Amino acid sequence: MKEHNFLEVVDLIVKEDGRYAKGGYVFLKKALDFTIKKERKSQGKVVSKQRHVTGQELLQGVREYTLEQYGPMSYTVLSDWGIHSCEDIGEMVFNLIDYNVFSKNEQDSKEDFTSIYTFEEAFVKPFQPSRRRLKRPRYKPIETL
Repeated sequence: MKEHNFLEVVDLIVKEDGRYAKGGYVFLKKALDFTIKKERKSQGKVVSKQRHVTGQELLQGVREYTLEQYGPMSYTVLSDWGIHSCEDIGEMVFNLIDYNVFSKNEQDSKEDFTSIYTFEEAFVKPFQPSRRRLKRPRYKPIETL
């Protein structure tokens, strides 16, 4: 689908379902492209036909792509688009499926996007300082006189 047509369809989706921002859908398409490209590299093949990506594979790709693109701002950027959970990604995917932008097979369902990871563990924790245990200095006992 051409970028121009994709953006027109996304405008329709956002008008009908305003939970997620247009930028979130553009991001999701880029994350899918990233995931497909990554899968091709891992298989060591150049495949002319696009392989189906499962919900779990897409979520892993979304995680990696988000961290690569936005780093410590990942959680904030996703939240700004209305994306707060894996389930939100699933809702967006199925909105795009309903408009024939993405395709699905018989096994695909919204449940594929249920609780794969929390956004806190995926996008906040990697940037929090690790808590190290402070070593207490060892003092020699004071000798009494």
